[in-house]
Amino acid sequence: MDYGILSVLPPVIAIILALRTKQVYIALLFGIWFAWLIMNDWNFLTGTIAFIEALVNVFKSEGNTRTIMFSALVGALLLFIQYSRGVEGFINMINRLIEKIETKKQGKSRTIVQLFALITGLLLFVETSISSLTVGTLYRPIFDRLKISREKLAYIADSSSAPSSILIPFNAWGAFVMGLLLTQGIDNAFPVMMASIKFNFYPILTILLLFFIIITGKDFGPMKKAEKRTRETGQLQNENSTPLVSESITSYEPKEGIKAHAYNMIVPLFTMVAMMPITLAYTGWSSVDKSNGFIDHLTQAISNGSGSSAVLYSVISAILVSMVLYRAQGMMKLKEMVDLVFKGISELMPLALLMMLAFAISEACNQLGTGQYVANWSKDFLSPELLPAVIFLISGFIAFSTGTSWGTFAIMMAIAIPMAETHQANVLLVIAATLGGGVFGDHCSPISDTTIISSMASASDHIDHVRTQLPYALFTGVISICLYLIMGYAFH
Repeated sequence: MDYGILSVLPPVIAIILALRTKQVYIALLFGIWFAWLIMNDWNFLTGTIAFIEALVNVFKSEGNTRTIMFSALVGALLLFIQYSRGVEGFINMINRLIEKIETKKQGKSRTIVQLFALITGLLLFVETSISSLTVGTLYRPIFDRLKISREKLAYIADSSSAPSSILIPFNAWGAFVMGLLLTQGIDNAFPVMMASIKFNFYPILTILLLFFIIITGKDFGPMKKAEKRTRETGQLQNENSTPLVSESITSYEPKEGIKAHAYNMIVPLFTMVAMMPITLAYTGWSSVDKSNGFIDHLTQAISNGSGSSAVLYSVISAILVSMVLYRAQGMMKLKEMVDLVFKGISELMPLALLMMLAFAISEACNQLGTGQYVANWSKDFLSPELLPAVIFLISGFIAFSTGTSWGTFAIMMAIAIPMAETHQANVLLVIAATLGGGVFGDHCSPISDTTIISSMASASDHIDHVRTQLPYALFTGVISICLYLIMGYAFH
């Protein structure tokens, strides 16, 4: 059935509600319900029942279920490495390295410390919150001692978290994106997602700019004034500023009476990342041409593997390795570890719920034909060369307005991919533009959770953080738009 312009109403209503209420969950729920109301001829009772069944049917997809399970279990893994003092040990190791370098290279301490903070944020790509919280909370005393502004610390914490999570997608972000691609009928979701990374210009440029700013010290805009203030006066923040303060990485305090060792964090995270290609090869091994050589066989197996299965098996492996590692050290008993698993799952249940709603609204838009309608409507006036840049801008606007990149991905992926197919634009470019635009808008938004967490962890005034980071985000955003325009013409 052709629903025409009605097919656009559910995602538009969801966006408007998110803008007005700042409640993404409520907005998505209402958007899904409204979609099923339309599909049931405006019958309130049957539409509402269909809406409830649609939420249940999310779990009919094995890929969706695995992705949601992975997101919940990541919470357990993060709690393990925090409770075991693995994060603390990792930071202590970095501090010792800084002290050694400081004695050999006097005057380079400020640059080296900022680089370590950036690298720490990139290495903790498994989850944006723990990345920005770790960088902000644990590097704050060092930055204060070296007279580096709180705004600069918040910028590093914020700009190293989401970009690394979307570029190194062996985490909940990658699982979520794969789930959205599968919903849009892209069966080989993992290789498609990996192939799109090279076109995800905004997070790549954000990290490169961050390296450049740290190494050269060439700050600009309000950040330049903030750095000059702190360097010359020792004043960490502006007068009359109101810092948001968070003293801990998670709501669960580290275990007392045990030593902090970096390997208690490094081993579990390395296990999860290392298991990804292994489990991808395992799940795709039976579907490749056996006549090829081993290397070709392995490459094909990884490309054909189940991304949702791989991330789930990988996080389970990491949790099991953590349990063995911590039990061998005598720091935890089985009951304590089981309690930690449940506590960790509960802390990331909001993320799992958001995934469920995102998959549900994406499926509802598919059944309404939202993407196809928008694609057909825009075909006469929107050229395929311009589509990636336009998608980037729209995604950026939605993420800026709603404060969520994930909600943006859920709404835009159901529209962007059908548009790419109808306009015969490069699908990889459009996927990358959708993801990059979401991160761009999220970085600029004062209501973004990662922006707020970065301010809290760094004990920075929130508005000062937004104001000093905005010129950098806009600079890389404009370059990204130009690159999408160039690539749009080059690939068509």
